Amino acid sequence: MPTRQEVVSGYARGLLAVGEAEGELDAVVDQLYAFGKALEHEGRLREALIDPNLPIENKKALVADVLGERANPNVVHAIGFIVEQGRARELADIVAAAAELAAERRHHVVAEVRSAVPLDQGQRDRLARALSEASGRAVEVKVVVDPSVVGGLVARIGDTVFDGSVRSRLDEAREHLASA
Repeated sequence: MPTRQEVVSGYARGLLAVGEAEGELDAVVDQLYAFGKALEHEGRLREALIDPNLPIENKKALVADVLGERANPNVVHAIGFIVEQGRARELADIVAAAAELAAERRHHVVAEVRSAVPLDQGQRDRLARALSEASGRAVEVKVVVDPSVVGGLVARIGDTVFDGSVRSRLDEAREHLASA
């Protein structure tokens, strides 16, 4: 019987194969990553996908609704397949592993960037260059829109956090004023 990590890795490789076969690996990985983050932050979504009483077709419809009409149909089908196979509990780990594998294949690391607003491609490219210089490694930026950031950005590469958020600056100012 395969270990949990072997299962996660196997499905992650399968998801990458879908993206590569379509010639849209970057778009597929971005959509998968966004779905994984939605799973992490939306407990009701996660619970619905693992609910044994909810029919598989309803779960697949939920996946399609969350990903939206602009999602790559192969991504929708692949995630639906994983749910159908009873692997919804591992889904967030599977899509995170797929993003990591895709980055490794290009000799990059993944930087999760939290921003209050979506970033356009030019902003992503400039951010990737800055994070690459700061970390000394080639970086692939995965943006998660997070209104709690308020403004600025918070980037995480592995265990290293680059916090340029307005919230952190306000906290630093508050601490400075309190100690003065």
